Amino acid sequence: MGLWSQAAAVAAKTPETRNRYVDFLRAVSILAVISGHWLVAAPYVGAEGQLSLPNLLARQPWTQWLTWAFQVMPVFFFVGGYSNGVSWNAAMRDGRGYPSWLDARLQRLIGPVLPLIVVWAVLATVASQMGARPEMIKVGSQLALIPIWFLAVYIMAVLLVPLTYSAWQRYGLLSFGALVFLALANDVLFFAADLPAVGWINYGFIWLAVHQLGYAWRDGQLKGGLKALPWAFGGLAILLGLVFLGPYPLAMVSVPGDEISNTLPPKLPMLALGVTQIGLMLTLEAPMRRWLRRPAPWTATVLVNGMIMTIFLWHLTSSTIIIGGALQMGNVGLTVEPGTGLWWALRPAWIASYLIGLAILALGFSRFERGGAGVAAAAWRLVGGAALVGLGLALLALDGVGGDGWFWLSPWVALPFVGALIAGVNPLRSRS
Repeated sequence: MGLWSQAAAVAAKTPETRNRYVDFLRAVSILAVISGHWLVAAPYVGAEGQLSLPNLLARQPWTQWLTWAFQVMPVFFFVGGYSNGVSWNAAMRDGRGYPSWLDARLQRLIGPVLPLIVVWAVLATVASQMGARPEMIKVGSQLALIPIWFLAVYIMAVLLVPLTYSAWQRYGLLSFGALVFLALANDVLFFAADLPAVGWINYGFIWLAVHQLGYAWRDGQLKGGLKALPWAFGGLAILLGLVFLGPYPLAMVSVPGDEISNTLPPKLPMLALGVTQIGLMLTLEAPMRRWLRRPAPWTATVLVNGMIMTIFLWHLTSSTIIIGGALQMGNVGLTVEPGTGLWWALRPAWIASYLIGLAILALGFSRFERGGAGVAAAAWRLVGGAALVGLGLALLALDGVGGDGWFWLSPWVALPFVGALIAGVNPLRSRS
């Protein structure tokens, strides 16, 4: 049975009560991030014959506006809040405890990332043996592992679901407002008090704030249609004010050369962008839910969601492999200067090649996303192990896998595996 037929069989069993728009937004948000990364990738081999990786956002500043559309991680955290609210409620209703619930979530989140780290650890070791410069290994693995920063933060959000959902039940939208206030205070300390180190705390405040809005949607406190437009217009007004009247840059991702980044660590414009996007998404909810009752779009949504972590985690590895192949074939397509008309005309061909590479990788590695249920470890092991995995992923996203340790690897490579072992996460666990 082909992938489409399998997805169609699953789609046909969808309960009428399921909000299919949640799954659709999850798929669209991940595909948008992937498209954005591939669009701005600008490898270039100049007259001296050396490969460089100029950043298109810095080279053509007008493209920074595109990040307002392609930076949709807020939407993923928003639908994550909705989904976590649904599953946590079901666990409490069915008498399943926190360990059982958390084990199922971690299997799906951590399982797919471990093979990615193994592959890049092997590649780094082989490249070191073949004489590759350490800085090239570091840059290459950093670029390929960019997606894992998100996973590190999202694991934190999942660990805190019992606390954040309890806060939602008790305080409602005030729990969102409190996190907004803390994010604002954090930015004030960052800029006015010149305390850049505190900015990293906003990884919690901002992404958890968006996650709280997912609870609000799930419980009917965020209405769709025209009632959602104030959220969209209000968020946009605040975003424009922060960017054009405040100290924040235009781009919603980090741009080389900019002293301030809206994402590293996240700042108030990311929260305003998220509110804007959420307002727009909810405005379209009713017609989109009707459209998703059709077999074809819903089957496509089910197909993407069935391997969503795999395609997200491996998409930059795919583009790295394709670029490496082009280098080996005499710099095919790499001598066109980024930002020129010809370069833009060739973007569809490059993206198509990346897509083919990703399809092959997804077919090979998506099985690690389908881990089944097992005997859950104790809560302390699950939380401690997951926290160790998150720390390891964050450090690898910052520094890559190369280093001076065993097999020329960074010692941080071991952290996700040690954490997974403690938490009892097994990517080879079969679905029952």
